[in-house]
Amino acid sequence: MAELDWHAERSDLQGLAQLDRAPEVEGIDLVAVRTYRQQRVRQKMTEYDVDAVILSDPVNIRYATGTRNMQVFSMRNAPSRYLLLTQNRSILFEFTGCLHLGEGYETVDEVRPSKTASFVAAGPHIAERERAWAAEMADTLHELTGLKDATVGLERLNAGTAIALKEAGLNVVDAQQPVEMARAIKSPEEMKCVIASLRATEIGVGKLREAIRPGLTEAELWSVLHKSIIAQNGDYVETRLLNAGARTNPWFQETSDNVIGANELIALDTDVVGCHGYYADFSRTFHSGPDRPTDTQRELYKVAYEQVHYNLGILKPGMSFREYADRAWNIPERYFANRYYLSAHGCGMTGEYPYLYHHGDFPDAGYDGAVEPGMTLCVESYIGEDGAKEGVKLEQQVLITETGIETLSRFPFEAHLLT
Repeated sequence: MAELDWHAERSDLQGLAQLDRAPEVEGIDLVAVRTYRQQRVRQKMTEYDVDAVILSDPVNIRYATGTRNMQVFSMRNAPSRYLLLTQNRSILFEFTGCLHLGEGYETVDEVRPSKTASFVAAGPHIAERERAWAAEMADTLHELTGLKDATVGLERLNAGTAIALKEAGLNVVDAQQPVEMARAIKSPEEMKCVIASLRATEIGVGKLREAIRPGLTEAELWSVLHKSIIAQNGDYVETRLLNAGARTNPWFQETSDNVIGANELIALDTDVVGCHGYYADFSRTFHSGPDRPTDTQRELYKVAYEQVHYNLGILKPGMSFREYADRAWNIPERYFANRYYLSAHGCGMTGEYPYLYHHGDFPDAGYDGAVEPGMTLCVESYIGEDGAKEGVKLEQQVLITETGIETLSRFPFEAHLLT
């Protein structure tokens, strides 16, 4: 495997398309990607007896159609744009003034203006607006399906819209299961998008690693990754997870203006929604120098490294989630209280189904299922003793194949923390 040039601006992503409409530049057939994904959603709708779905999560709209528009805004202001998908029709209801963004996609049969049914948009007329919205959806669904009582899957819509749809005679169910089950299995062409996002993110993390020095704030260092991701046409970073020194323990502390000191650990979880909207999710922990890492720092790193690689070693297609939990690496008692909440999780356009839980958490939180070829999983570790100063976060993204796993994240681990 050729070694990546971490110093390159674009590396193997030279000529990245301005939008997701120039597949010939990167050798990715994006029409095939979009068509596969929409077929997956329709297949799962059939399996779960759902006649239609109304999707308002912008990530799911992008999955089902390839269209994107103000992703973060749309998450916060649902339903500002939404997708009505049946077995025979795909209608994108686009935000005011944005109808042109849905044009030209083979996955969208029609673009209509959305009618935002939110309190911010409607004020005290919200209930009236919701009833009008539901009546329009019911009429459209009757026209498309021939059913007065069609089963429609909803997600992330305000409660009043769901109530109004129910009152309009529709059978309202949750859309999460068919959509998540659709997203779980990637096509070979889709994997090219995943890898493109990872390679771009690895370039950004390489620049971040080179920029590390005592005296920078966490936010200043984290911004190096942001700049590189955006310059390579990535979308955004979903979390703020870069911490240094005592702020590495416990995990899940927001990146701040904390000044990085000498000889501290610096832990990063990328959580990048990158090229083509795909999630690049790997974690690395660095050392700020200038001296050699301490014995404690190296021990934490070695334990986290052992956990990730042990669990990578047991993953295989056909394994049940319960079997994985039973066979997974046992977290030493002194690190159990601060463990990462998952052992592994699905990864596609964001973190997704399935969640694989630790053995100790499985009785309360776990559910069963099967590890299948075509799933992309992120294997996690956080090692930090409760009440101690520092911790280490490591994570590796892999593809489940017909015979085993393929490691997708290629950013190196820190040799001086392993010896």
